[in-house]
Amino acid sequence: MIHEVDESLRALVRSEALDGTDVELVFDAPTRDWAARRNTPTVNLYLYDIREDLRRGSRGRQNVYDERGTVVARTLPPRYFKLSYLISAWTQRPEDEHRLLSALLACFLRHTALPSAALGPTLAATGLPVPVAIALPPPEDRAFADVWTALGGELKPSLDVVVSAPFAVAPVYRAGPPVREGLVLRSGELPDTAAESDAAESAAPRRRRVR
Repeated sequence: MIHEVDESLRALVRSEALDGTDVELVFDAPTRDWAARRNTPTVNLYLYDIREDLRRGSRGRQNVYDERGTVVARTLPPRYFKLSYLISAWTQRPEDEHRLLSALLACFLRHTALPSAALGPTLAATGLPVPVAIALPPPEDRAFADVWTALGGELKPSLDVVVSAPFAVAPVYRAGPPVREGLVLRSGELPDTAAESDAAESAAPRRRRVR
């Protein structure tokens, strides 16, 4: 699932933010040594955090239907995971980096979810949207400066992109065939119980009382 999100982001950035440019797109960790080896304009999408998105969790089982709308299986709903990417631009001039960041920001602001046409087979099979958020405030337990410190580099202008991807890993339970025949109930008039009882008593032979 993670590699499919990578490819979806690559396709989106290539087509809308870097179209017509020779800017390189990588997913490397932007360490100090990596930055020293860069000699071409580069956009880096570094995956630095993976956490379950508990706000999107749901309970209960889901039905799986075939092309005729018949329930063929049941399974648990997918679990969502937040994939956080640190996006940075690397050129010889800060002004060029800012232009790239502006183009990247505009690209992601146009989408509330990854385009369905760019989703891989695993994500597309869920039939669910893949939400994406850009430049949100960081969680209380983490600051972006801490990420750069952990990478051993200097603080650099960057964008934080968070993708909430559904991950379907629950077992699938096959459903039994649909019931086509069953108990048939028919409604009608019920016999008059009291009348039948009187008729039976009249038909019975009477005994004489012997004195």
